[in-house]
Amino acid sequence: MKETTDTSPQTVFKRVKQGLNTIGQLERDLNLKQLQINRLLNITQAINNNVKMSGLFEMYCSFLGWEMGVKKMALFYRKNEKWECTAHIGVEEKYLKMDIASQFSKYSRLQNLTDSEHPFVKLFDVVIPVKHKDNHLAYVFIGGFSEEEDMYNKVQFITTITNIITVAIENKRLFKQQLEQERLKREMELASEMQQLLIPKSLPTRKDYELSAIYRPHMTVGGDYFDFVEHNDGNITFCIADIAGKGVAAALLMSNFQANFHTLLGRHHDLIAFVKELNEGVLRITKGERFITFFVAQYDKVSRTLTYLNAGHNPPAVAMRDQIFRLKEGCTVLGAFDELPFIEQGSIQLNDEALILLFTDGLTELQNEKGEFVDQDFGHHFVLNNYRLPAAEFNRKLMDELDIFKGQAKFQDDFTVLTCKIF
Repeated sequence: MKETTDTSPQTVFKRVKQGLNTIGQLERDLNLKQLQINRLLNITQAINNNVKMSGLFEMYCSFLGWEMGVKKMALFYRKNEKWECTAHIGVEEKYLKMDIASQFSKYSRLQNLTDSEHPFVKLFDVVIPVKHKDNHLAYVFIGGFSEEEDMYNKVQFITTITNIITVAIENKRLFKQQLEQERLKREMELASEMQQLLIPKSLPTRKDYELSAIYRPHMTVGGDYFDFVEHNDGNITFCIADIAGKGVAAALLMSNFQANFHTLLGRHHDLIAFVKELNEGVLRITKGERFITFFVAQYDKVSRTLTYLNAGHNPPAVAMRDQIFRLKEGCTVLGAFDELPFIEQGSIQLNDEALILLFTDGLTELQNEKGEFVDQDFGHHFVLNNYRLPAAEFNRKLMDELDIFKGQAKFQDDFTVLTCKIF
Protein backbone atom coordinates (compact mmCIF):
# COMPACT_ATOMS: atom_id res chain seq x y z
CA MET A 1 0.00 0.00 0.00
CA LYS A 2 1.49 3.36 -1.03
CA GLU A 3 2.19 6.02 1.59
CA THR A 4 0.15 9.15 0.94
CA THR A 5 1.76 12.60 1.10
CA ASP A 6 -0.14 15.53 2.54
CA THR A 7 0.00 18.25 -0.12
CA SER A 8 -2.55 20.54 1.35
CA PRO A 9 -1.70 24.26 1.24
CA GLN A 10 -1.48 24.43 5.05
CA THR A 11 1.06 21.58 5.22
CA VAL A 12 3.17 22.96 2.38
CA PHE A 13 3.21 26.40 4.00
CA LYS A 14 4.21 24.89 7.32
CA ARG A 15 7.08 23.01 5.73
CA VAL A 16 8.27 26.09 3.84
CA LYS A 17 8.18 28.08 7.06
CA GLN A 18 10.20 25.44 8.90
CA GLY A 19 12.72 25.43 6.07
CA LEU A 20 13.02 29.20 6.16
CA ASN A 21 13.49 29.09 9.93
CA THR A 22 16.22 26.54 9.50
CA ILE A 23 17.90 28.65 6.83
CA GLY A 24 17.55 31.71 9.05
CA GLN A 25 19.16 29.89 11.98
CA LEU A 26 21.97 28.68 9.75
CA GLU A 27 22.51 32.23 8.53
CA ARG A 28 22.58 33.55 12.11
CA ASP A 29 25.04 30.83 13.14
CA LEU A 30 27.16 31.60 10.09
CA ASN A 31 27.09 35.32 10.86
CA LEU A 32 28.07 34.61 14.47
CA LYS A 33 30.97 32.42 13.35
CA GLN A 34 32.05 35.09 10.90
CA LEU A 35 31.82 37.68 13.66
CA GLN A 36 33.91 35.51 15.96
CA ILE A 37 36.53 34.95 13.28
CA ASN A 38 36.68 38.69 12.52
CA ARG A 39 37.07 39.49 16.22
CA LEU A 40 39.76 36.84 16.54
CA LEU A 41 41.61 38.45 13.64
CA ASN A 42 41.21 41.91 15.22
CA ILE A 43 42.65 40.71 18.52
CA THR A 44 45.50 38.90 16.76
CA GLN A 45 46.33 42.06 14.81
CA ALA A 46 46.21 44.08 18.04
CA ILE A 47 48.66 41.63 19.62
CA ASN A 48 50.96 41.87 16.60
CA ASN A 49 50.75 45.67 16.76
CA ASN A 50 51.90 45.51 20.39
CA VAL A 51 48.73 47.06 21.82
CA LYS A 52 49.05 47.73 25.56
CA MET A 53 47.67 45.27 28.09
CA SER A 54 44.89 47.68 29.04
CA GLY A 55 43.84 47.85 25.37
CA LEU A 56 43.70 44.06 25.08
CA PHE A 57 41.55 43.84 28.21
CA GLU A 58 39.17 46.46 26.76
CA MET A 59 38.85 44.49 23.51
CA TYR A 60 38.20 41.33 25.53
CA CYS A 61 35.43 42.99 27.55
CA SER A 62 33.86 44.54 24.47
CA PHE A 63 33.80 41.26 22.59
CA LEU A 64 32.32 39.25 25.44
CA GLY A 65 29.79 41.89 26.44
CA TRP A 66 28.57 43.26 23.10
CA GLU A 67 29.16 40.51 20.63
CA MET A 68 28.94 37.32 22.69
CA GLY A 69 26.15 38.66 24.90
CA VAL A 70 27.90 37.70 28.16
CA LYS A 71 26.07 39.33 31.07
CA LYS A 72 28.55 38.52 33.86
CA MET A 73 32.30 38.06 33.59
CA ALA A 74 35.36 38.46 35.81
CA LEU A 75 38.90 37.85 34.56
CA PHE A 76 41.64 37.35 37.14
CA TYR A 77 45.27 37.63 36.10
CA ARG A 78 48.40 37.09 38.21
CA LYS A 79 50.50 40.22 38.63
CA ASN A 80 53.64 40.17 40.76
CA GLU A 81 52.56 36.94 42.44
CA LYS A 82 49.18 38.48 43.34
CA TRP A 83 45.83 37.81 41.68
CA GLU A 84 44.02 40.88 40.35
CA CYS A 85 40.68 41.29 38.59
CA THR A 86 41.81 42.94 35.37
CA ALA A 87 38.46 42.97 33.55
CA HIS A 88 34.83 42.44 34.54
CA ILE A 89 31.26 42.80 33.27
CA GLY A 90 28.10 43.12 35.36
CA VAL A 91 29.74 42.40 38.74
CA GLU A 92 29.21 44.73 41.70
CA GLU A 93 32.30 46.18 43.37
CA LYS A 94 31.48 44.57 46.73
CA TYR A 95 31.91 41.11 45.22
CA LEU A 96 35.25 42.00 43.64
CA LYS A 97 36.58 43.00 47.08
CA MET A 98 35.98 39.51 48.45
CA ASP A 99 38.77 36.95 48.99
CA ILE A 100 38.33 35.10 45.71
CA ALA A 101 41.87 33.85 45.10
CA SER A 102 41.49 31.32 47.92
CA GLN A 103 38.90 29.52 45.76
CA PHE A 104 41.15 29.13 42.73
CA SER A 105 42.85 25.93 43.89
CA LYS A 106 39.48 24.15 43.44
CA TYR A 107 39.44 24.80 39.70
CA SER A 108 42.03 22.91 37.71
CA ARG A 109 39.86 22.62 34.60
CA LEU A 110 36.77 24.15 32.99
CA GLN A 111 33.78 23.32 35.17
CA ASN A 112 30.25 24.32 36.15
CA LEU A 113 29.76 26.34 39.33
CA THR A 114 26.23 25.31 40.25
CA ASP A 115 27.22 23.74 43.58
CA SER A 116 29.39 26.55 44.99
CA GLU A 117 28.35 28.35 48.18
CA HIS A 118 30.83 31.19 47.83
CA PRO A 119 28.82 34.42 47.28
CA PHE A 120 31.10 35.56 44.45
CA VAL A 121 31.31 32.21 42.68
CA LYS A 122 27.51 31.76 42.90
CA LEU A 123 27.11 34.68 40.48
CA PHE A 124 28.55 32.64 37.62
CA ASP A 125 27.82 29.52 35.60
CA VAL A 126 31.32 28.34 34.64
CA VAL A 127 34.98 29.00 35.42
CA ILE A 128 37.69 28.70 32.78
CA PRO A 129 41.26 28.32 34.07
CA VAL A 130 44.13 29.20 31.71
CA LYS A 131 47.33 27.23 32.28
CA HIS A 132 50.83 27.11 30.89
CA LYS A 133 52.35 23.75 31.78
CA ASP A 134 51.64 23.50 35.53
CA ASN A 135 51.24 27.23 36.13
CA HIS A 136 47.86 28.93 36.22
CA LEU A 137 48.00 32.24 34.36
CA ALA A 138 44.37 33.35 34.61
CA TYR A 139 40.83 32.44 35.67
CA VAL A 140 37.73 33.75 33.92
CA PHE A 141 34.29 33.42 35.50
CA ILE A 142 31.34 33.55 33.07
CA GLY A 143 27.65 33.82 33.98
CA GLY A 144 24.21 34.99 32.92
CA PHE A 145 23.51 32.43 30.18
CA SER A 146 19.87 31.91 29.20
CA GLU A 147 18.49 28.38 28.91
CA GLU A 148 17.94 28.58 25.15
CA GLU A 149 21.51 29.68 24.42
CA ASP A 150 24.06 27.32 22.92
CA MET A 151 26.19 27.57 26.04
CA TYR A 152 28.69 24.91 24.97
CA ASN A 153 29.73 26.66 21.74
CA LYS A 154 29.95 30.04 23.45
CA VAL A 155 32.12 28.68 26.27
CA GLN A 156 34.39 26.97 23.77
CA PHE A 157 35.00 30.17 21.88
CA ILE A 158 35.39 32.23 25.07
CA THR A 159 37.98 29.68 26.20
CA THR A 160 39.88 30.11 22.94
CA ILE A 161 39.82 33.91 23.03
CA THR A 162 40.78 33.96 26.74
CA ASN A 163 43.77 31.69 26.08
CA ILE A 164 44.94 33.92 23.23
CA ILE A 165 44.63 37.11 25.28
CA THR A 166 46.23 35.62 28.40
CA VAL A 167 49.18 34.05 26.59
CA ALA A 168 49.78 37.32 24.71
CA ILE A 169 49.80 39.28 27.97
CA GLU A 170 52.05 36.72 29.63
CA ASN A 171 54.46 36.98 26.70
CA LYS A 172 54.44 40.76 27.09
CA ARG A 173 55.22 40.38 30.79
CA LEU A 174 58.05 37.93 30.14
CA PHE A 175 59.49 40.15 27.40
CA LYS A 176 59.35 43.16 29.70
CA GLN A 177 60.98 41.10 32.44
CA GLN A 178 63.72 40.04 30.04
CA LEU A 179 64.36 43.66 29.06
CA GLU A 180 64.52 44.61 32.73
CA GLN A 181 66.98 41.79 33.45
CA GLU A 182 69.14 42.87 30.53
CA ARG A 183 69.05 46.46 31.77
CA LEU A 184 70.02 45.37 35.29
CA LYS A 185 72.76 43.16 33.88
CA ARG A 186 74.18 46.09 31.95
CA GLU A 187 73.94 48.30 35.03
CA MET A 188 75.83 45.68 37.01
CA GLU A 189 78.47 45.44 34.29
CA LEU A 190 78.90 49.22 34.33
CA ALA A 191 79.04 49.23 38.13
CA SER A 192 81.65 46.46 38.01
CA GLU A 193 83.71 48.40 35.48
CA MET A 194 83.45 51.49 37.65
CA GLN A 195 84.41 49.53 40.74
CA GLN A 196 87.43 47.98 39.06
CA LEU A 197 88.67 51.50 38.34
CA LEU A 198 88.58 52.23 42.08
CA ILE A 199 90.69 49.22 43.09
CA PRO A 200 94.47 49.76 42.72
CA LYS A 201 95.88 47.77 39.81
CA SER A 202 99.47 47.78 41.05
CA LEU A 203 100.81 47.98 44.58
CA PRO A 204 104.18 49.41 45.67
CA THR A 205 107.31 47.42 46.43
CA ARG A 206 109.93 49.59 48.14
CA LYS A 207 113.05 48.90 50.16
CA ASP A 208 111.15 49.73 53.39
CA TYR A 209 107.77 48.11 52.67
CA GLU A 210 105.77 46.05 50.20
CA LEU A 211 102.02 45.78 49.60
CA SER A 212 100.15 42.85 48.03
CA ALA A 213 96.41 42.18 47.76
CA ILE A 214 93.87 39.46 46.98
CA TYR A 215 90.55 40.83 45.71
CA ARG A 216 87.69 38.50 44.75
CA PRO A 217 84.17 39.99 44.65
CA HIS A 218 81.53 37.34 45.37
CA MET A 219 79.17 38.84 42.78
CA THR A 220 79.79 41.06 39.78
CA VAL A 221 79.88 44.04 42.10
CA GLY A 222 81.22 43.63 45.62
CA GLY A 223 81.31 45.74 48.75
CA ASP A 224 85.00 45.38 49.64
CA TYR A 225 87.49 48.18 49.11
CA PHE A 226 91.20 48.74 49.73
CA ASP A 227 93.55 51.56 48.81
CA PHE A 228 96.85 53.25 49.59
CA VAL A 229 98.60 56.62 49.26
CA GLU A 230 102.36 57.10 49.16
CA HIS A 231 103.38 60.49 50.59
CA ASN A 232 106.14 62.81 49.48
CA ASP A 233 108.10 62.17 52.68
CA GLY A 234 108.32 58.47 51.86
CA ASN A 235 105.65 57.36 54.32
CA ILE A 236 102.53 55.39 53.32
CA THR A 237 98.86 55.28 54.27
CA PHE A 238 96.83 52.17 53.48
CA CYS A 239 93.29 51.08 54.25
CA ILE A 240 90.63 48.41 53.86
CA ALA A 241 86.82 48.73 54.07
CA ASP A 242 83.68 46.64 53.84
CA ILE A 243 80.63 48.50 52.54
CA ALA A 244 77.25 47.13 53.65
CA GLY A 245 75.28 45.79 50.70
CA LYS A 246 76.11 44.83 47.15
CA GLY A 247 75.29 45.94 43.63
CA VAL A 248 75.08 49.36 42.06
CA ALA A 249 74.32 51.19 45.34
CA ALA A 250 77.45 49.73 46.97
CA ALA A 251 79.55 50.65 43.91
CA LEU A 252 78.27 54.25 44.00
CA LEU A 253 78.96 54.51 47.72
CA MET A 254 82.42 53.05 47.18
CA SER A 255 83.12 55.65 44.47
CA ASN A 256 82.12 58.47 46.80
CA PHE A 257 84.08 56.94 49.68
CA GLN A 258 87.23 56.60 47.57
CA ALA A 259 87.00 60.24 46.48
CA ASN A 260 86.58 61.36 50.10
CA PHE A 261 89.46 59.12 51.22
CA HIS A 262 91.92 60.77 48.83
CA THR A 263 90.56 64.31 49.27
CA LEU A 264 90.35 64.32 53.07
CA LEU A 265 93.64 62.50 53.59
CA GLY A 266 95.42 65.48 52.08
CA ARG A 267 93.77 67.81 54.61
CA HIS A 268 94.52 65.91 57.79
CA HIS A 269 97.68 64.58 59.41
CA ASP A 270 95.64 63.39 62.38
CA LEU A 271 93.73 60.14 61.82
CA ILE A 272 90.99 61.00 64.32
CA ALA A 273 90.01 64.22 62.51
CA PHE A 274 90.32 62.39 59.18
CA VAL A 275 87.95 59.57 60.22
CA LYS A 276 85.44 61.98 61.76
CA GLU A 277 85.13 63.84 58.48
CA LEU A 278 84.91 60.56 56.56
CA ASN A 279 81.98 59.59 58.80
CA GLU A 280 80.22 62.86 57.98
CA GLY A 281 80.69 62.20 54.28
CA VAL A 282 79.20 58.70 54.52
CA LEU A 283 76.18 60.04 56.43
CA ARG A 284 75.51 62.72 53.80
CA ILE A 285 75.27 60.03 51.13
CA THR A 286 73.53 57.19 52.99
CA LYS A 287 71.29 59.12 55.43
CA GLY A 288 72.15 56.49 58.02
CA GLU A 289 70.75 53.61 55.92
CA ARG A 290 74.14 52.00 55.18
CA PHE A 291 77.39 51.75 57.08
CA ILE A 292 81.04 51.00 56.38
CA THR A 293 83.59 49.13 58.45
CA PHE A 294 86.98 50.73 57.90
CA PHE A 295 90.61 50.33 58.94
CA VAL A 296 93.31 52.85 58.11
CA ALA A 297 96.99 52.85 59.02
CA GLN A 298 99.96 55.16 58.41
CA TYR A 299 103.53 53.91 58.50
CA ASP A 300 106.36 56.31 59.30
CA LYS A 301 109.51 54.67 57.95
CA VAL A 302 111.84 56.98 59.92
CA SER A 303 110.36 56.31 63.35
CA ARG A 304 109.13 52.83 62.26
CA THR A 305 105.80 53.65 63.88
CA LEU A 306 102.48 52.31 62.63
CA THR A 307 99.62 54.63 63.59
CA TYR A 308 96.12 53.28 62.95
CA LEU A 309 92.40 53.62 63.57
CA ASN A 310 89.90 50.76 63.39
CA ALA A 311 86.28 51.78 62.65
CA GLY A 312 84.41 48.56 63.47
CA HIS A 313 86.49 46.42 61.11
CA ASN A 314 87.99 42.96 61.68
CA PRO A 315 91.14 43.67 63.73
CA PRO A 316 94.17 43.25 61.45
CA ALA A 317 97.03 41.06 62.66
CA VAL A 318 100.63 42.24 63.06
CA ALA A 319 103.24 39.46 63.18
CA MET A 320 106.61 40.44 64.60
CA ARG A 321 109.26 38.66 66.68
CA ASP A 322 107.21 35.46 66.54
CA GLN A 323 104.23 37.17 68.15
CA ILE A 324 100.88 38.37 66.86
CA PHE A 325 99.31 41.68 67.88
CA ARG A 326 95.73 42.71 67.06
CA LEU A 327 94.97 46.28 65.96
CA LYS A 328 91.68 47.03 67.75
CA GLU A 329 91.76 50.68 68.86
CA GLY A 330 89.41 53.03 67.01
CA CYS A 331 85.68 53.67 66.95
CA THR A 332 82.38 52.23 65.77
CA VAL A 333 81.40 51.79 62.10
CA LEU A 334 81.13 54.80 59.79
CA GLY A 335 77.71 56.05 58.75
CA ALA A 336 75.76 54.90 61.81
CA PHE A 337 75.97 58.09 63.96
CA ASP A 338 76.01 61.81 63.26
CA GLU A 339 78.87 62.07 65.72
CA LEU A 340 81.06 59.10 66.60
CA PRO A 341 80.34 58.28 70.27
CA PHE A 342 83.98 57.38 71.02
CA ILE A 343 87.18 57.39 69.02
CA GLU A 344 90.83 56.68 69.74
CA GLN A 345 93.99 56.23 67.76
CA GLY A 346 96.34 53.30 68.21
CA SER A 347 100.03 52.87 67.45
CA ILE A 348 102.66 50.15 67.48
CA GLN A 349 106.43 50.23 67.06
CA LEU A 350 107.74 48.01 64.29
CA ASN A 351 111.37 47.77 65.30
CA ASP A 352 111.89 44.48 63.52
CA GLU A 353 110.74 42.71 60.37
CA ALA A 354 106.94 42.63 60.47
CA LEU A 355 103.88 41.65 58.43
CA ILE A 356 100.49 43.38 58.70
CA LEU A 357 97.49 41.34 57.52
CA LEU A 358 94.26 43.22 56.72
CA PHE A 359 91.17 41.27 55.65
CA THR A 360 87.38 41.39 55.29
CA ASP A 361 84.60 39.00 56.41
CA GLY A 362 85.20 36.82 53.37
CA LEU A 363 88.19 35.29 55.18
CA THR A 364 86.62 34.74 58.60
CA GLU A 365 83.35 33.42 57.12
CA LEU A 366 84.94 31.02 54.62
CA GLN A 367 83.52 27.49 54.97
CA ASN A 368 84.61 24.12 53.66
CA GLU A 369 82.39 21.40 52.18
CA LYS A 370 81.46 20.23 55.71
CA GLY A 371 80.25 23.69 56.67
CA GLU A 372 83.24 24.28 58.96
CA PHE A 373 84.74 27.77 59.28
CA VAL A 374 88.41 28.68 59.09
CA ASP A 375 89.81 27.92 62.52
CA GLN A 376 91.40 30.83 64.39
CA ASP A 377 94.30 28.58 65.39
CA PHE A 378 94.92 27.84 61.71
CA GLY A 379 95.15 31.56 60.96
CA HIS A 380 97.35 32.20 63.99
CA HIS A 381 99.83 29.46 63.14
CA PHE A 382 99.83 30.24 59.42
CA VAL A 383 100.73 33.88 60.03
CA LEU A 384 103.46 33.02 62.54
CA ASN A 385 104.97 30.38 60.23
CA ASN A 386 104.97 32.60 57.12
CA TYR A 387 105.23 36.26 58.15
CA ARG A 388 108.89 36.45 57.11
CA LEU A 389 107.90 35.84 53.47
CA PRO A 390 107.51 38.76 51.03
CA ALA A 391 103.92 40.02 50.92
CA ALA A 392 103.09 38.62 47.46
CA GLU A 393 104.50 35.18 48.31
CA PHE A 394 102.65 35.20 51.64
CA ASN A 395 99.35 35.84 49.80
CA ARG A 396 99.98 33.12 47.23
CA LYS A 397 100.68 30.58 49.97
CA LEU A 398 97.62 31.75 51.92
CA MET A 399 95.36 31.17 48.89
CA ASP A 400 96.87 27.72 48.32
CA GLU A 401 96.07 26.76 51.91
CA LEU A 402 92.54 28.19 51.74
CA ASP A 403 91.81 26.38 48.45
CA ILE A 404 92.83 23.11 50.09
CA PHE A 405 90.66 23.89 53.13
CA LYS A 406 87.48 24.83 51.23
CA GLY A 407 87.72 22.08 48.60
CA GLN A 408 84.80 22.42 46.16
CA ALA A 409 82.97 24.92 48.38
CA LYS A 410 82.44 28.42 47.01
CA PHE A 411 83.25 31.78 48.54
CA GLN A 412 80.07 33.01 50.22
CA ASP A 413 81.11 36.66 50.44
CA ASP A 414 83.52 39.15 48.94
CA PHE A 415 87.06 38.05 49.76
CA THR A 416 89.75 40.68 50.20
CA VAL A 417 93.19 40.52 51.82
CA LEU A 418 95.71 43.38 51.94
CA THR A 419 99.14 42.42 53.20
CA CYS A 420 101.84 44.93 54.12
CA LYS A 421 105.37 43.67 54.71
CA ILE A 422 107.73 45.91 56.67
CA PHE A 423 111.43 45.18 56.08
